[in-house]
Amino acid sequence: MADVAEGTIVDGRYRIQRRIGSGGMADVYCAHDAQLGRDVAIKLLHRRFARDQEFVERFRREASAAAALQHPNVVSVFDRGQYDGTYYIAMEFLPGKTLKEVIREEAPLDQLRAIDYAIQILQAAAFAHRRGVIHRDFKPHNVMVGADGRLKVTDFGIARAGASEMTETGSIMGTAQYLSPEQAQGQRVGAQSDLYSIGVIVYEMLTGRVPFVGDSAVSIALKHVGEQPPRLADLRRDVHPRLEQAVGRALLKDPAQRYASADEFIGALQEARRAIVSGDDGVPGGTSSWVPPVAPPPPSGDPRGARWPWVVLVALVLALIVAAAVWQPWNSGADQRAVPSVIGSSAKRATLLLKKAGFEVKTHDVASEEPKGRVVAQDPAAGQRVDKGTTIDLAVSGGPPDELVPSVVGLPSDQAVQELSSHGFKVTTDPTFSTKIKKGLAVRTSPKEGTAAPHGSRVRLFVSNGPPPVAVPDVVGQDKSDARRQLEDAGFSVSVEQTFSDAPKNEVVSQSPSSGTQVDKGSQVTLTVSKGQQKVQVPDVVGMDVKSARAALRDAGFKVTTVKEPTPGGQNVVTAETPDGGSKADKGSEVTITVASPQRGAGTSTPQGNGLSNPSPGSAP
Repeated sequence: MADVAEGTIVDGRYRIQRRIGSGGMADVYCAHDAQLGRDVAIKLLHRRFARDQEFVERFRREASAAAALQHPNVVSVFDRGQYDGTYYIAMEFLPGKTLKEVIREEAPLDQLRAIDYAIQILQAAAFAHRRGVIHRDFKPHNVMVGADGRLKVTDFGIARAGASEMTETGSIMGTAQYLSPEQAQGQRVGAQSDLYSIGVIVYEMLTGRVPFVGDSAVSIALKHVGEQPPRLADLRRDVHPRLEQAVGRALLKDPAQRYASADEFIGALQEARRAIVSGDDGVPGGTSSWVPPVAPPPPSGDPRGARWPWVVLVALVLALIVAAAVWQPWNSGADQRAVPSVIGSSAKRATLLLKKAGFEVKTHDVASEEPKGRVVAQDPAAGQRVDKGTTIDLAVSGGPPDELVPSVVGLPSDQAVQELSSHGFKVTTDPTFSTKIKKGLAVRTSPKEGTAAPHGSRVRLFVSNGPPPVAVPDVVGQDKSDARRQLEDAGFSVSVEQTFSDAPKNEVVSQSPSSGTQVDKGSQVTLTVSKGQQKVQVPDVVGMDVKSARAALRDAGFKVTTVKEPTPGGQNVVTAETPDGGSKADKGSEVTITVASPQRGAGTSTPQGNGLSNPSPGSAP
């Protein structure tokens, strides 16, 4: 399909920025997700395949398979849909280089770095295999290397989930240089097929070349089936024998002879890493084997042709048995002894027993679920007759194999626990405050991610409780604007209520929660702000007797001052009030009433709040 122009909006949501890759099935673009405000990778199926139901099904399966694999070493799939007559997948945008680019620029890689990369790829494979997903196209082109050294596997386009099988009989799916022999022959594939492909990737990281090259994909596929790869040690002299053996087993032609699982392959690589770090330059038994010889495939035609290697093998075995029987009488004078069984004993006890029987002893540690220090294997085997003084090699448990603690930061707590448990760890969850990670999501682990820890050991998972609580500042008595600014700067939201008060207008008279209370950052603080004093209507009390007038004014919320005005014939009746009745005044303010009282002499009264007062000399009549 033609390039999608920059700025094109896909499915009303994804704005295309640039093309970042192209493959046989689809083109990949960097796009901006307008809804979530993040960059994503948009994979658009070539339009010519959109009418082919098999390709559409493979494309759909890629999205379904990858979306179900939420793992730190697997690219995340966010969305899928249809656009302009074809189909798309929206996935995590991964800045960085492909592992193929790294190999081209930097190979051969340091052995420890290659082991680290391989373990990350295998962790992705193990996670997928446990969920019934076989990738079937592991190659360095499908592995992204981040700036921090973290790898992510992508492109599950030809993955097989569960019992689904998309290949037709005799068809080959995958990339020729990384095909397993069974894929090259169009046979059913399984987890061991992925491990073979990953073995090729490790081989390439260590040497800078793939095991087999040829003029065509068919010629390369035939070499996978019938030829042995060049030894790693012949291409790179410093490669450690344990690492060579680990890779060699992954490249065996028979799937049943390869590792039983990705975890077992990881264990072999971890053993190689320990040997490299410790400076142990040997291997069990003192020799290094690359890969066992495998008979070439029988010629096509007569089905009985497949039997002749077995006939030859049986004949050879019988010849060896006869030779041994003939040789035994002539060799009866040699001092041979049966090797005792020491499997299950402690290394110390096994050594004493074997030396007492006349043998020399050599031990080496292996990762095992058996208790540390216990013998888990011996060579020669128990019961075998060997010469006195023969060295018996004991494999002693060093405890469970180490696992790399996976990254679970940002995952929901239950999903983080499941991820850690799937790697063989026991999990203890602890709450912790975080200003960056939302409540309920994983913050970190102890040991931290990427650290090697014994299989079955305990990992502490810290889960966010949200931001830590903070004390509410005291803003009572401040102006409303100043109080709001102080609270918002401290991370609180603010609501305002108003009330009549003796305090000046816009002054904060109370707050809730009160000052000093510990609350979550971002909580709401309610301020009660003064509207000033309330204006109320002054009752008209002129003509009322003094007692009733004072009661009416006090009921209206006023203070009362009474002034006595002696008047001939006065009957203690209010003759005037200030402010006037019917006007409005601040509630709680003072109202002065003038009362006509019987005249008993010259003078005036002094104001007071309760009752009438005697007139003072010099006052007006």
